[in-house]
Amino acid sequence: MRFGYVDSSCIVAIGLGEPGHAELETRLQRFEALFSSGLLEAEVRAALFREGATWSDPAGFQTVIEWVIPQGPLSQEITRVLEVGHLRGADLWHVASALFARESLQGQLSFLTLDEPQGRIASELGFDTPAIG
Repeated sequence: MRFGYVDSSCIVAIGLGEPGHAELETRLQRFEALFSSGLLEAEVRAALFREGATWSDPAGFQTVIEWVIPQGPLSQEITRVLEVGHLRGADLWHVASALFARESLQGQLSFLTLDEPQGRIASELGFDTPAIG
């Protein structure tokens, strides 16, 4: 099974119609399931608002994403990420959430991002980080 954790950069690129967005959308749709943190909605809406675009749930992703909602803090996962390198808060949360999700999927989770530092750290943590941009 092909599962992917998608961060906000991918959905923002699709929502803003950035160059390559149609190919990106097609590539994301090839995954059997997509996961993300609830932080994704706030990040996507803020970016679209900043650019004067309206939220229209680009490609219907909000309805197909399975939300990673931990029942407690992600302290262990955050520590593991920071042992590899520094990320800003939201990026750190996405990678930590992906670590949390990967545990229940027995390691079968790709990390999908257009953000190079985030992708590099996810790769160092053992995620498949396919080129999607």
